Amino acid sequence: MERLHKHVTESVIFPRFFFTFAYITLPSAVDFSLVDFSTGTAADFGKIPCLLSHGGSDCTRGSFLPRLSLVPAFTTICLRLLDAHGKTLTANLKRIVFETLWQSVKHHSQGLAGPRLERLIAIIKTGMQMPERTVRLSAGRVLTELFLMYQYHSRGSTQRVEPLFRMVGELIYADKLGVVETTLITIGSAGRSAQDDVLGKILHHTIAQLGHQNPVIKGLAYTQLLDLTSHQKKTPYTLLAPYLFPLSTFIVSSVATNPERFLQTCNFLDMSPSKFYNLTIGHFLPHLVCTCNGDALNKVARELGKSPVSLITMHDVLAHVFLLRGPGETDRVFEFILDLLMRSRTDANDHITVLMLVKSTVVPLLGEIVICMGDEDAALQEQALAAVEKVEKVLEPERKHRRSRLLQEYVMGIVSHLNEVLQDVHGKRPLVIKRKVMRSLGALIKIVGSQITTVAPQIMATMQSMLLVHLLAEEALFSWHIFITTLEFRDIGPYIGPTSAAFMAAWPDLKDSGRALVLQAFEYLLVTNAESIGKDVDELVALDSIPELAPYAARLRVLRSNKSPIKQLESLLDRVTSDNVTVCELSLLELKEFMARNQQYILKLASGDVFDSIISKLVQSLWDTACRDGEGLEGLQLLAYDCIGRLGAVDPDRLELSANDSTMILYQNYGDEEESIRFALYLITDVLLGTFRSTSDIRFQSHLAFAIQELLKFCGFTGQLVSAQSNAVPLKTRSRWSSLPRHVLEACTPLLQAKYTRTEKSLRVVSHPIYPSKSTYREWMQDWTAHLIDRVSLRRAKAIFDVFRSVVIDKDVGVARYLLPHLVLHILISGTEADAHNLDSEIIAVLKDQVEPAADSSRDRRLLCAQTIFMLMDHLNKWVRAVRQDLVNRRADSKRTRLLEPLLETENNLVKVDSLLSNVDHELIAKAAFECRAYARSLMNFERQIKVREERGVSCDDTELQAYYERLHEIYAHLDEPDGMEGITSKVLAPSLEHQIRQHESTGRWTSAQSCWEVRLQQSPDNLEFHLGLLRCLRNLGHYDTLRTHIKGVLSRNPSWYDALSGFQAEGAWMVGDWDCVQELSRQNTPNPLPEIIVSRVLLAMRDGHPEEVANALSVARASLGAPIHAAGRHSYRRAYDSVLNLHLVRDVEMIYDVAVAYSSGTQIKDTPAPIRVLSDVLTRRFEATLPSFRSREPILSLQRTALGLSERHAKELKTVIGKAWLSTAKIARKAGHAQTAYSAMLQALRADGPFSFIQSARLVKATGEPIRALQELNNALSKSTLAAEAETIDLTQEPDSETMRMKAKAQILRAQWMYDAERFEMDIIHKGFKEAVALAENWESSHFHLGKFYDQQFIRITLSEREAYTGWDLNYQTIKCYAKTLQLGSKYVYQTMPRMLTLWLDLGEKGPATQDTRTGGVNPEMFSHKANQKIHLAMRSVATYKWLTAFPQIVSRIDHSNKAVYEVLSNLIVRVLEEYPHQGLWLFMSVVQSKKPERNRRGDSIINKLISDPQKTKRHVADIANQCRAMTNELLKLCNHIVPDEPRVPLSMAKLFPNLAKLAPSQLIIPLQESLIATLPSESSLEASHQPFPHYLPMIHRFDDGIEVMKSLAKPRKLTIRADNGRTFAFLGKPKDDLRKDARLMDFNAMINKLLKTNSDARRRQLHIRTYSVITLNEECGLIQWVPNTVPMRPVLIRSYDLRNIQIWGTKVNQAYIKLKELPLDRMSAFFTSEILPIYPPVFHEWFIDTFPEPSAWLASRLSFARTAAVMSMVGFILGLGDRHSENILLDVNSGDVIHVDFDCLFERGKRLETPERVPFRLTQNMQDGLGVTNVDGPFRIACEITMGLLRRNKDCLMSVLDAFIHDPLVEWEDEKRRMVPHKRKGHGNVLKDEVDLRDLAKNALLPIQKKLQGIYTSGEGRDEWKEGKEMSTVNLVEALIQEAKSNKNLARMYPGWGPFL
Repeated sequence: MERLHKHVTESVIFPRFFFTFAYITLPSAVDFSLVDFSTGTAADFGKIPCLLSHGGSDCTRGSFLPRLSLVPAFTTICLRLLDAHGKTLTANLKRIVFETLWQSVKHHSQGLAGPRLERLIAIIKTGMQMPERTVRLSAGRVLTELFLMYQYHSRGSTQRVEPLFRMVGELIYADKLGVVETTLITIGSAGRSAQDDVLGKILHHTIAQLGHQNPVIKGLAYTQLLDLTSHQKKTPYTLLAPYLFPLSTFIVSSVATNPERFLQTCNFLDMSPSKFYNLTIGHFLPHLVCTCNGDALNKVARELGKSPVSLITMHDVLAHVFLLRGPGETDRVFEFILDLLMRSRTDANDHITVLMLVKSTVVPLLGEIVICMGDEDAALQEQALAAVEKVEKVLEPERKHRRSRLLQEYVMGIVSHLNEVLQDVHGKRPLVIKRKVMRSLGALIKIVGSQITTVAPQIMATMQSMLLVHLLAEEALFSWHIFITTLEFRDIGPYIGPTSAAFMAAWPDLKDSGRALVLQAFEYLLVTNAESIGKDVDELVALDSIPELAPYAARLRVLRSNKSPIKQLESLLDRVTSDNVTVCELSLLELKEFMARNQQYILKLASGDVFDSIISKLVQSLWDTACRDGEGLEGLQLLAYDCIGRLGAVDPDRLELSANDSTMILYQNYGDEEESIRFALYLITDVLLGTFRSTSDIRFQSHLAFAIQELLKFCGFTGQLVSAQSNAVPLKTRSRWSSLPRHVLEACTPLLQAKYTRTEKSLRVVSHPIYPSKSTYREWMQDWTAHLIDRVSLRRAKAIFDVFRSVVIDKDVGVARYLLPHLVLHILISGTEADAHNLDSEIIAVLKDQVEPAADSSRDRRLLCAQTIFMLMDHLNKWVRAVRQDLVNRRADSKRTRLLEPLLETENNLVKVDSLLSNVDHELIAKAAFECRAYARSLMNFERQIKVREERGVSCDDTELQAYYERLHEIYAHLDEPDGMEGITSKVLAPSLEHQIRQHESTGRWTSAQSCWEVRLQQSPDNLEFHLGLLRCLRNLGHYDTLRTHIKGVLSRNPSWYDALSGFQAEGAWMVGDWDCVQELSRQNTPNPLPEIIVSRVLLAMRDGHPEEVANALSVARASLGAPIHAAGRHSYRRAYDSVLNLHLVRDVEMIYDVAVAYSSGTQIKDTPAPIRVLSDVLTRRFEATLPSFRSREPILSLQRTALGLSERHAKELKTVIGKAWLSTAKIARKAGHAQTAYSAMLQALRADGPFSFIQSARLVKATGEPIRALQELNNALSKSTLAAEAETIDLTQEPDSETMRMKAKAQILRAQWMYDAERFEMDIIHKGFKEAVALAENWESSHFHLGKFYDQQFIRITLSEREAYTGWDLNYQTIKCYAKTLQLGSKYVYQTMPRMLTLWLDLGEKGPATQDTRTGGVNPEMFSHKANQKIHLAMRSVATYKWLTAFPQIVSRIDHSNKAVYEVLSNLIVRVLEEYPHQGLWLFMSVVQSKKPERNRRGDSIINKLISDPQKTKRHVADIANQCRAMTNELLKLCNHIVPDEPRVPLSMAKLFPNLAKLAPSQLIIPLQESLIATLPSESSLEASHQPFPHYLPMIHRFDDGIEVMKSLAKPRKLTIRADNGRTFAFLGKPKDDLRKDARLMDFNAMINKLLKTNSDARRRQLHIRTYSVITLNEECGLIQWVPNTVPMRPVLIRSYDLRNIQIWGTKVNQAYIKLKELPLDRMSAFFTSEILPIYPPVFHEWFIDTFPEPSAWLASRLSFARTAAVMSMVGFILGLGDRHSENILLDVNSGDVIHVDFDCLFERGKRLETPERVPFRLTQNMQDGLGVTNVDGPFRIACEITMGLLRRNKDCLMSVLDAFIHDPLVEWEDEKRRMVPHKRKGHGNVLKDEVDLRDLAKNALLPIQKKLQGIYTSGEGRDEWKEGKEMSTVNLVEALIQEAKSNKNLARMYPGWGPFL
């Protein structure tokens, strides 16, 4: 006001101002007619608003305005002036009055409404009706300013300007043309700045005048429109587009009465009338119908060339009719519609009703009505609800039997319609409509209620998609909240994860109102319904990253707090594998944090001989995620790569990764309806459904829904299946539908009545081959697949594939990849010759591009395309082999039936497919596969070439054959398969220089390899590959200076090699610390930089120390180094292991950097060693979890040393870690046989003060063949007291820690062990060394184990008399004591200690008091037995029970122990095991309870009764399980002993014959599977307390199948099937009159061997194992054997192959040959067998691997598995004296190629006592050798034999302890043998055993040969049964002797013919 006062008082017009201002303040009674109102006064009056607001200056819009209410006062004065002087005022004065009023409006800054606004409007209206044009224009200016005022200063301007537009409407339709003209100008001026609805109404009034009769007005209106387009900077169309809905309705409504307006509008828009109609028909048509405007309808119809009927029956028209208020209005319009329809009908008898109209368009009709439910106007929402009721009433005659509500019945279609509106399928819809649609979704959900779950996937996709649209996010959240709160909690589970993930991802972009809805949703889920959410809480993603969600994050943690880390990890992995990308990505972030938080825990799980199963699941989940296909997944893949790196390059041999191929093959080419339906169901369940449920792309989901919908129809599935009319559906169809999994039924049921459609697209024209013209893999795959779909011709095939057009073309390459093999196969069979030629050219084009790549062909594209071609060829090969086998079977049938015509058709089809495969050159395939690094495929094709030549009789020295052998050697080198290389080397007659190089490099002889490369370079100095080979040698030898010098010299001559050599340059530079060179190399910009360059950039960023640069470098490195994982595809972990290794390296570098930063930032306490110690521990654990090969591990250590060396400030602290890394290099190099590298690393370790480096140094000396010098070095190091100095180096706290003490103990153990092996030192000295180790590391299991082992070895070495005296008893006790302590401290030596400790304890207890040792004062063994008893009693409490369970059969076998004190402890031990593990223990113990030996039976009953009756020692459920197990075994014994007729025609019925057994199910008993009975051990001691030895879920007996199949053999075993509670079925063979204890103990023995094999790195790497199965002994006569699924005996496999060659297994020819053979003398039998019998049966077994495993990786893996499992079991069989290995007793696993041996009746050398004695140690006939591949016995088989035999011999003591059970629980056959040896006065009955003491002698005699063999004592030839003769052989020599003996034709010729020695 001070500013106003200053301006006013200084003004020269102050007097006049004061006078005029008085006007305003005077009372209304003043007579204004007496006031002199001159021109000057009026002019001054007009300046007052400016003076009052801002002193008359800066009068611009937007400048500061004081809060003044000027308009009311000025309106009053103006009205009074006009009233008082109206007749006398001149036009100029009137104009000034309105100008003043305009100024007052312009400067008005407070609200204006109600009466005040009405008075202002009145004066404006008056002015605009005055005769003077200037006055009207001035009054119009006031109106324009009023519009602007509301536009700029008011909210809700649309409602406020309504009075203004009412006035405009009155003026613009006035009779006076001047008034109309002024109004048009005025609103045109207002429209220049108007927006939104205000502009729309202005346009409406302006366009209305285009139809004015006066051409001037019409022209002015047109001019005003053009002026608006100019000022709004829009085209005519874009100006009108937002308002076309009301405008078109207004314009077209009057088209019949005012056509000029319509034509002028079209002219303005520059479009024809028909185009305007088509564009806006959805807007105006409903209005025309609802107003019954027939004239306009007819005019529109004529213009469009349609009938009015076709227009009025559109769904949106009917929706508007139903939305009319009240039923009367709706009825009136329907009368109009029906009248119009009746008049246009062609047949007078046709009757049209409203019901018929509604039925024809009910879904879109309801959809449009539902959209109105989303309107903000509550009245319109009510109208929409009323409209639904009207529709329901109309449809009532059709729905009278339906209970569901109308919207619920059509909810699928309605949701689909809403999605189409959102996607603008039927024309672009404005934003306001889409907002209504999203809100209407919530309204629909409310009405339908919990039944909305039927369309939940579609609704989820819609909401996820719209949440990403910023302007629709709030509406999406509104409906989403309703959706979540409407679903019942049993249905909400699948949507919790995607919901929480979507909310978290969208949170940063949400407004406050949207965030409030998110908070409400989490409140509902986590607080209000915390108890109801249950296990679904695991589906929620972590909420911790958003501070505002902290309360809910805390609540989520509470709800999950009862979960162990492993359970949390399992839940996380379930979410990581979600099909929903957002869930997957956020879960990966959570997993990343979990892995960081629980790093030590995960490292423990990924340690030991076998990783925890969760690690396998973790790897598989991350791998599947990294290999996902789709757009925009780069962030997801980067997270997966990060997590893979965090886990590390875990050893694939210690993982259990599944590689199941579920691909279906159609053999009948869609000619068989059932097969076609199965294929359609496969496509739905395996290909489409997961993507359909998870995608957030609603357009893509609609394509998927259409495909599923059509495939369901193809299968015969209709809505009748889920309606009251389900009985009308054929039973077969109903059964097929019911057999689908529940989640499939839930997702597919709504689609049974869906009506999805698709838009047909024009076919693409392609030129063949397609591959060269496509720049990306996606384009090639989509175009080729789409083209092939077009070429499908058969009806069924077309019906299936045609539905995928949109899916394949628009979006998903994954679906195309599934379809492609099926399409190619079908088109090959049913297509034309041109189609086949095109397919052939496409395949060859891709393969040739691998061998000779085009210039513009990227490696990733080539690799992905080649993998697709290989997958396709595998599919075709599998089809060919299956059809060929089927033809053989059908030809046999055709001899009896008339099937010739179908056979011819099948043969023709086979020729078509086979011709394509044969047209592709196998050598081209092999070369292409080699270039793609698909080495298994390359190997497979090269071996085929070799096999063809060998079958032709080509000699081994053939040049071409030798070249192929060289290629195989190269391939095996790339596969890192040294066994294969070794085998091929035996075939190569003159190894090439390259061959020698590969051999040297594989064995680590780098100096030798270097020499070879230098020779090659002398021959070809300009060969880049040769230079790279030499550099590789220099790098592995650590000669980096030489390496760099060589590179400089090479580049000076060949600068173009810079990129190829940059990797070696970079590594050499960083190794010697030349960071300038590294910097220069890192700057190069190449499209695909080498891994070394990528790592260089990371190291440089670390060195510079900028966190942002480091983070960026790490991210880029992961993306680049992880890319090959995605290209390699799923199930390729081993193949892409190098990429995993690179990610491991990056993570190691990152951890080292983090520790260095922590130190540098001062966040750690000064001189605190913890971070470095933790870092060292983590790096070591990660390293130990990797593949134990030098090739894999050395890069890890090398980069660790480089990264550690970057931190110069902490060089002293990190020096120890660097030294440890050098020691690790020395260790792995030594174990790999790389002596030169190991020695170099040792020098570096000594230089870096590596802790305890003298240990590795001594080991290296010993490895080089100097054990004495090694021992001297070790002695010297220890005697000089260097351990203290070494401890100072490793121990940063200057205090002894556990690691230091263990290293000291390790050194002592090593020295003592070497002294013992040297056999030249006093035992007291050695004993002292082991004792010192125990004293140093008292809590370390290894020290106690080695001391106990020493005692046990001493016991074995002493004389028999000493064993039965004090010395022996004391050694036994000391061993027991040490082994008990070992078991208490850890699990590493369980299998070496537990069996031996039990044997010693129980044997010691059996020595009676009579055996006193007089030399020690009459000490007897009872004293030691008592002490041992006490030790075992204490160990029973301190050693985990599951460790005792590992030897439970051995414990049970001694239940009849004669020593009561021992039995007391033994029985308590048994009770303890049964209490803790009743499910496993009782199955193993019931044979004792059911024993036919009275004492064993009595004691077994006693223990079971003790278990059941003692309430202090058991829980109720254990007693229940015991009672159930006893009842179950009783009934199973009845089943086994049931007398079966000789020829049972039908299976036995359990319900009829064994009803009590059937009634025992369901039971609490587990199904006694092998995997359910064998306990697993923790990977390390720290996990023992929480270790669970069995999976958390074990299959329980749910029911027995009624049918019991009786097998065709002498004993008539019966096969029964048990169904588990998880739905799976398991079969068991009940064997009567058979002592299965032998089989059971052999399984225990084999299980022990498997555990030992897992502890050996060489065996583990080769995955050596024995396939075992469960054997449950019910008593001495009966038992159950687990049926091994997916197996086939070897004999029928061979028979099938020979049948294809028309060779009979036992024909006349071979029969006659054997007759002749028997008559020959021994010296001629071998030659005859070789020349006359073997040629009849050429080796064919290799074909089985090709037929069964057509995919090359599976083929190679299966063949290696066959070779190795056969080798392991051959060695074990030899040791045990296992005979009767005919081809029926050798099974083959069709999933893995494993060999499984069955029927162990001929054990302990019984085969040598047969009428025709067995001459061979194991089966190694010509077909067995053929299955080993080109390498025959000299490759993997021999090496596996040597490893196995060596391991068996090293662990002979513990293995003999397992067999100890045979001695104390002898077999029935030994009792029979005893009867034959000692005649009895009375005959025994059956197999009732007699308690004969000397039965143990028989058992010991049977086990004696085993003991001798384990010592290496074996005499081949005729004298081999004389075990006392012969000398100990080395393992290698023994294996060689056995192989030669097994494959000797001399021996095979003398075998029983039925054994099949010729097969």
